[in-house]
Amino acid sequence: MAEDSDLEKTEPASPKRIEDARKKGQVPRSHELTTFATLMAGLITVFILAPDIYLAIKEIMVKNFTFAHHDLVNTKPMQEALVQSLGGALVALLPVFAACVLVAIMVPILIGGWVFSMEALAPSFSKLNPISGIARMFSVRTVVETIKTILKSGLIGGIAGWLLWSEKEQFISLITMPPDAGFLMLWQMLKYTLLMTVCGMAVIVLIDVPYQLWDYYKGLRMTKEDVRQENKESEGDPHVKGRIRQLQREAARKRMMAEIPKANVVVTNPTHYAVAIQYDEAMRAPKVVAKGSFLLAERIIELAKAHKVTVVRTPPFARALYHHAQLGEEIPAALYTAAAEVLAYIYQLDQYRKEGGLEPVLNTDLPVPAELDPEANIRGI
Repeated sequence: MAEDSDLEKTEPASPKRIEDARKKGQVPRSHELTTFATLMAGLITVFILAPDIYLAIKEIMVKNFTFAHHDLVNTKPMQEALVQSLGGALVALLPVFAACVLVAIMVPILIGGWVFSMEALAPSFSKLNPISGIARMFSVRTVVETIKTILKSGLIGGIAGWLLWSEKEQFISLITMPPDAGFLMLWQMLKYTLLMTVCGMAVIVLIDVPYQLWDYYKGLRMTKEDVRQENKESEGDPHVKGRIRQLQREAARKRMMAEIPKANVVVTNPTHYAVAIQYDEAMRAPKVVAKGSFLLAERIIELAKAHKVTVVRTPPFARALYHHAQLGEEIPAALYTAAAEVLAYIYQLDQYRKEGGLEPVLNTDLPVPAELDPEANIRGI
């Protein structure tokens, strides 16, 4: 049962899955919303520009229905007049076409956003499979689209038919009216009919847009196994990541060990902690080149002795450096004085080994602030 539940698509689509779908050109779209908005934009533009469109069409009709005697025997002027009439009608209706095109491009972005994908344009030979084609013909999506088309045709056709039937007497009376008055009355009737018909589509849009969004995200749902696999791919296999971190630690440790021969001194706890310090005149302050605890501390001490780097026992100073100084960075300013005393001791010790004389003694009570020593409160310092 658990395996079956893992294979059921019960999980919502992850952001990565949605983004992958967008790259393939798969975004939610509502053709009903686009159709409604395009028709509404066209109607509004026609309403606004109706006087100009009326005058332009009237001028074209008057010009084309006015004939001279020579036009009856010569067809060339008639052809020229036809071309001019078509051009004039196109110019008059061009704002309407432009508004429709602009809205048809912009409206789909409202629910799916802008997307351009070459994958959507690539040929898919799987769509040529007749079995898959038959399955798509009888799918739930196809049934829903068919029902939606029938309801849409019935609703819009019913509204338009009812309005035209209720105004049949006005249509008949147009025959007896003068052209200007008849055209004005016809325009008022058509404007009302078209507006009510397009508004009827708003009902379909209010149903279609939520359905398209629901259907889109339903199709992108994931199984629990898909979620686990995606997390593994995005975050990386824990075993692989662990191995990488281990290799990184080993590489960092090797680099750290390679710096120990360059150190001036290694301070110890004596065995719990070991910190190697390097300083020369070009540096602003001493820096930590290696540090470790327990087994690593022992390894640092052994390596320091092998390269004749002085190892000194300074427990509070070593603890403070280990806990508050970062590897490869300068020591904290609060430890400058203690570091200066240790480095001065190392310099004097080198001079003693070269020239002899009185052997230097390291001050065991180094000025280490209590707040930097994690064991200061335990020991009552």
